[in-house]
Amino acid sequence: MAIDPTRPVAPEFPRVAGRDNVPAHVPKELVLPYEIPFGQKFLSAPYDYMASLHHSMPPVFYGVSDYSNAWQLIKHKDASFMLRESSVFSNEGATPFPRDPEDYFYFIPIEIDPPDHRKYREILDPVFSPRGVVQLEKNIRKLANELIDEIIDKGECEYTSAFGRPLPVYVFLDLMGLPLDKCDTFVQWAVDLLHAQDRELMAQAMKSISDYLKEVIAEKTDRPDDKVISRIVHASVDGRPMTAPEIFGFVIFLFIGGLDTVFATLNNIWLWLANNPDRRREMREDPENINQQVEELLRVFSVTFSSRVLSRDYEMHGVQMKKGDRINAILPACNFDPDAFPDPTTVDFNRKRKFNLAFSGGPHGCMGAHLARLEIRIALEEWLRRIPEFSLRPGTKIEYRPGGVIGPEFVPLVW
Repeated sequence: MAIDPTRPVAPEFPRVAGRDNVPAHVPKELVLPYEIPFGQKFLSAPYDYMASLHHSMPPVFYGVSDYSNAWQLIKHKDASFMLRESSVFSNEGATPFPRDPEDYFYFIPIEIDPPDHRKYREILDPVFSPRGVVQLEKNIRKLANELIDEIIDKGECEYTSAFGRPLPVYVFLDLMGLPLDKCDTFVQWAVDLLHAQDRELMAQAMKSISDYLKEVIAEKTDRPDDKVISRIVHASVDGRPMTAPEIFGFVIFLFIGGLDTVFATLNNIWLWLANNPDRRREMREDPENINQQVEELLRVFSVTFSSRVLSRDYEMHGVQMKKGDRINAILPACNFDPDAFPDPTTVDFNRKRKFNLAFSGGPHGCMGAHLARLEIRIALEEWLRRIPEFSLRPGTKIEYRPGGVIGPEFVPLVW
């Protein structure tokens, strides 16, 4: 949809929830209970649940919950089409985070449709391109080993806090130009925003993040450096300096997006590694295949979803969707699509290469995908080199946080 990023206005289309708020054009037989992201069936085994959707749900259905109603896609081909076709499926207002309509801003660049979307991404291409992130490899590897040094002789750790969180978050905060000693505070804000079932708590987290980042933006305005926030603050679009709403929307989007996704992915992977010693050995015995190993683990343990709003009426699989309807691609389910990935629940490190949707796709594909792949590869290489044998602490019960990023809350390990 055509919007002016310099003059953000809250979208007119409503966000609806519950069976009492199903649009009249939605066929009753396609209105189905939706467990993601808060239902107990989902939280008890999220990846089993999402893989099972291909046996229990039609390719397009209308998911209803107390949180949000929307069309749901589970086929890889359909999701890929949605992610590419911004002329039909718009990103305007597609993110769920609460904002004050009197002080509205767009999350940039995720809520900006092409062609303007690309103009904002170009600002950070030097940082997040393959050439940019490879320059970080030495420091990421050093950090991974420093974190392992702190725990290796203890014979145990709580993985999420000892390694899974600090590795990607420290790298991200350094790139952004934010203080590492506030890591725990930042992560808690992100957890409250992304995983709380309480809209009031989400709003408070958004306020805390907003207040802090406005101070940081003011500081970087007066004292520029070579970090990401400063690059944004002093960047130009179409030959003009960005406006305050553009700068803020860009910075806060990166802040929220960079704190939880790789963290959750690592937690999922290490839980699987702890339960599959034979597959760990397979990985160590085939180090040249590390990139394919990373790609397959990303496919099986995708952690996010992609939502859009229809900018015009559209029909898919004989289902008529209307302008203003919300639509969501359940990306982890799409990566379990048997039509795209034969025997999809099996982790196959020699699987024929096919683009997976772990980092979404199309023009809005994840800006940090190259960095995330590098972090995961280094984490696997260094951990399996130094702590090759480990398992879950006996008696552990794995629990998943509800919310828009999928990952176990704690992964206690012993070796």
